[in-house]
Amino acid sequence: MVRSKFPEINLIPSTRNLGFSAANNLAIRSGQAPYVLALNPDTRLLPGTLDYLLELMESRPAVGITGCRLEREDGTFDHAARRSFPTPLGALGHFTGIGRRNGARARLSQYRAPLVKRGPVDAVNGAFMLVRRKALEEVGLFDEGYWMYMEDLDLCYRFKQAGWTTWYEPDVMAVHSKGASAGKFRNSRLNYAFHYGMLRFYKKHYARTRSPIFNIVVYAGIGLKLVVSLIASPIRRLVNT
Repeated sequence: MVRSKFPEINLIPSTRNLGFSAANNLAIRSGQAPYVLALNPDTRLLPGTLDYLLELMESRPAVGITGCRLEREDGTFDHAARRSFPTPLGALGHFTGIGRRNGARARLSQYRAPLVKRGPVDAVNGAFMLVRRKALEEVGLFDEGYWMYMEDLDLCYRFKQAGWTTWYEPDVMAVHSKGASAGKFRNSRLNYAFHYGMLRFYKKHYARTRSPIFNIVVYAGIGLKLVVSLIASPIRRLVNT
């Protein structure tokens, strides 16, 4: 379909699912443009968004990554559009749902970066991520150790460590049909990938600065959450079928 309807597109077919990081890196390496747009297949780009953000990055050379406002198909805000880097307490608040409630304390809701309205933020969502190629060449591409999930956080973290700014811009937007790619309920492979991504991010960026006992508690918590998710997902699928 792509070849027949969009012959001007440079299509790179693959015989297997490479995952988010490896597939994006394959496309990035094949191009030379000064900017790269990582766009999920379940994300719809609205007119004017890309032009606006390109002008923003041209005027702000310190910005390495830009994200826009993400809305779901029903018009509600996708809070994952802007994020703080995860902490054990913030993750606990997020996954228990306490941090998602209105009026939740900042330390429990920090994963959603509620205090950032516009401007520098820890991370934006890989569903829509405009990246400066110069910064990628300096910092490196997506970490292919992540098959899916957390690779966007990892890239933003490495950019920040290298001195680049990640910018959240709410004046323009894209529509994110969240879950359209992975499905409403994650299968076992995606569940494993999600929790492995959490583990990899923690071990890569946090573990060396924490005590061994604290690390064991975190690893056990991630493992327990994986077990619960593997049990709960098929049950939810059956109930909602």
